[in-house]
Amino acid sequence: MKKVDERDIMFSRMERKKGTPEYEDYYKRRKDLKDIDDELRTMPEMDSEDTAMFNKLNTPLVSATFNFLSDIKELVEGPEKNPDKIEASPEIFTKKVKGIASYYGSVLTGITKCDESYYYSHKGRDDSSYGEKVNPKHSNTIVFAVEMDKNNIYAAPQLIESIEVTKAYLDAAVIGMMLTYYIKKLGYSARNHMDGNYEMMLPLAAKKAGLGDIGRHGMLITEKYGSRVRLGAVTTDMPLFIDKESDFNVNDFCEICKKCIGTCPAKAIHEEKELDINGIKRWQINREECYKKWRILGTDCGICIATCPFSSDIREKLIEEYKKDTQVAERIIKEHEKKYKIRPFSKEKPEWMND
Repeated sequence: MKKVDERDIMFSRMERKKGTPEYEDYYKRRKDLKDIDDELRTMPEMDSEDTAMFNKLNTPLVSATFNFLSDIKELVEGPEKNPDKIEASPEIFTKKVKGIASYYGSVLTGITKCDESYYYSHKGRDDSSYGEKVNPKHSNTIVFAVEMDKNNIYAAPQLIESIEVTKAYLDAAVIGMMLTYYIKKLGYSARNHMDGNYEMMLPLAAKKAGLGDIGRHGMLITEKYGSRVRLGAVTTDMPLFIDKESDFNVNDFCEICKKCIGTCPAKAIHEEKELDINGIKRWQINREECYKKWRILGTDCGICIATCPFSSDIREKLIEEYKKDTQVAERIIKEHEKKYKIRPFSKEKPEWMND
């Protein structure tokens, strides 16, 4: 199975700077992406006052969060592991790591065997590690999800949506760091996979760990929170119980629904069936058009998350009925439209955001 190269991820491509060896190497290999990437680089930065959602007092919170995440991303390996290994059963260790993840803010936690199918082939986010081969060295992957506030996501593509998303990345990073440092204290190897320093595609790992399924918009859809989650993972050689892959399948629903297609302002979500991407059947959006809209808005948009019926207040009824009969999808979508018309939208924002 051919693995995804992190150098081809949009965020990695945007890290390439003209005149550097990494830039020259990448576009020598991917000439097809050079023109569109150079065009994207000429657009306003996400925190620029030239973007639609810019606010001189509130926008810096988004970039400040990413600055902080960048400062701590080199700590993903944690400290040296304790040479005096603590022995316990997989049952006890599993209870501990899931409990700790929950204590620090995870709403869903699953464990799967490390599988090379969801690892990148090479690193690409930083020039310092550009092109390094990714060599999985652990046996287990702990995957966890952080919930994003419903009203803040419903406000998409307003600035509060982007603040909420970056907070979730921060929360996931902290959970991963705490698990990594804790596991190493017990004498086992561990690595946190966080924003800016992943070695894997977390939605694929989350699916295998039983957290949900991947929807038409390319993101994980969970039974309890829909797409209103951000993911983190820790890989380790600690002996743990493995969770079953979720039997929750959104394929039939997404084939019928297509609401995210209609509401996507970038027209980046397509109507075709799932594609075979490196041996895995899944949907993939037009990344360039999606990211271009981000640079115009100055937020990460989030309309597709807010639009998804699985993220809404009818979710419980939807899940219950859809599990019994996937053919009820059409009727459920009509109920969603009756309640929300196009999609849920919130004008609420925290008091501190008011100027």
